[in-house]
Amino acid sequence: MTDIEIAQKVTAKHIREIAEKLEITEDNLEYYGREKAKLPLELIDDKKVEENNLVLVTAITPTPAGEGKTTTSIGLSDGLNYIGKKSVVVLREPSLGPVFGMKGGAAGGGWSQVIPMVDINLHFTGDFHAIGMANNLLAALIDNNIQSKSRNLNIDPRTVIWKRCVDMNDRALRNIVAALGGKGGGIPRETGFNITAASEIMAILCLCKDIENLQEMCGNIYIGDTFTNEPVYARDLNASGAIAVLLKDAIKPNLVQTLEGNPAIIHGGPFANIAQGTNSIIATKMGMSLSDYVVTEAGFAADLGAEKFLNIKCRKAGLSPKAVVVVATIRALKYHGGKALDTLTEEDVDALEKGIPNLERHIESIKSFGLPVVVSVNAFVSDTDAEKQLIYDHCEKMGVPVALSYGWADGGKGCSDLAEKVVAAAESCTGKFKPTYDLEDSPQTKMEKVARGIYGANDVVLTAKAKGQLRKFERLGYSKLPICMAKTQKSLSDNDKLIGRPENFNITIREFEIATGAGFIIPIAGNMLRMPGLPVVPSAEKIEMDSDGTISGLF
Repeated sequence: MTDIEIAQKVTAKHIREIAEKLEITEDNLEYYGREKAKLPLELIDDKKVEENNLVLVTAITPTPAGEGKTTTSIGLSDGLNYIGKKSVVVLREPSLGPVFGMKGGAAGGGWSQVIPMVDINLHFTGDFHAIGMANNLLAALIDNNIQSKSRNLNIDPRTVIWKRCVDMNDRALRNIVAALGGKGGGIPRETGFNITAASEIMAILCLCKDIENLQEMCGNIYIGDTFTNEPVYARDLNASGAIAVLLKDAIKPNLVQTLEGNPAIIHGGPFANIAQGTNSIIATKMGMSLSDYVVTEAGFAADLGAEKFLNIKCRKAGLSPKAVVVVATIRALKYHGGKALDTLTEEDVDALEKGIPNLERHIESIKSFGLPVVVSVNAFVSDTDAEKQLIYDHCEKMGVPVALSYGWADGGKGCSDLAEKVVAAAESCTGKFKPTYDLEDSPQTKMEKVARGIYGANDVVLTAKAKGQLRKFERLGYSKLPICMAKTQKSLSDNDKLIGRPENFNITIREFEIATGAGFIIPIAGNMLRMPGLPVVPSAEKIEMDSDGTISGLF
């Protein structure tokens, strides 16, 4: 069966039953039908957060063969519940862009899924819509002020960096001219669209602690300059209150369930290659307040998602994982070793040997944070005993426990060995993680520490444009912000053709963006886009619904 067929086969429990497992009363549930509910922020308990065992799931560098990080996260949480632990999985919400573009859905796979799968992959509880409307309200207020004669802030339209957003891959919207149509249409200017997952409002929602903090952070958004080169912020437009009102429900985490009827919290959805790549601080703390173990994931590989999860999110929230799981597959590692995509099911120990350095680089990166590491090999029937043994041998040399994960086929039971090893790792953790850089470091030093310590690069090179932008941000007083690297997910380098474990490369920063509301500087390496395009054959072409309302093709 396909993932959607498996999800449709399972009869979901009423969300009230899932809440009871977490000792949440019905009065604290805001129902969105029988299978979804929002949770009030009042349920967060800082004392319980301190006592919880937070487990981060990350992965090797992604390949077309797939790694199964979300599937492993869900399977691991089910596995922890299977061995008698009280666990919640906390995930990001999928963006409609990848769902209808190239990747398909993002609710796990096989027998390790969260449900209702169709709702989660589509409009869910409307959070993305609210974030998009809040983003676009600010854009409308900016253009309205530029047009106004009586309340004009003297904004120079050429300096406005704030763009509109839509939650769909649409390359035609990357660069546009707005306000055409004469005087009544406003002052024409060049602008564009980002995908909603790349909006700074999304980043803020995922980093704020409550509605008051969200309103303050939104007010701090830098939008451009005046004609006299003075910075202009959203608060200057009196925008933050209205933005916060639009997000009054979106700020609340969403409670759903796994196929095995275990609790799952899903909230927020920034991408990891152009944003911080993890669910909200609020959702993570909510899960930690209601359980003994929280399994959460960070987007793409450890060089992107895990690095930002620790250096940005955990630093901001005062959190520290007790263990980190690095997900790999034998076939993906063979791809990193140079084996062709259509031959990955064939045994090839030599290709696997050549690809394992990618796994080793990510293990080293996590170890640099001072955290226990467990390797999870997402198992396939094509994996041979010789290939499995090779990974076991390499992990043993590195002093890292490894487990085969069968969550796709067997759900929580298939992840019980992984769960046992994760519990042992968490119990061995005695301290907090060590950040890659200090906030007092210069932006250049921060980038160098990430590039060298996490990617394995030699140096960081800035273009002339990037140097000028960085000088401006430093002059505005933002040099002590953390950095959120925008880089290809397909390679440890900034060149997506360099698979495996590249050596002797530099990271070139083409330009910078800044998110003063969210609180980080964004160095952009290579041709990273904040508005993706559709592939030649989009996933949308395979999605259908019959006369009974049964959906197919939504993986």
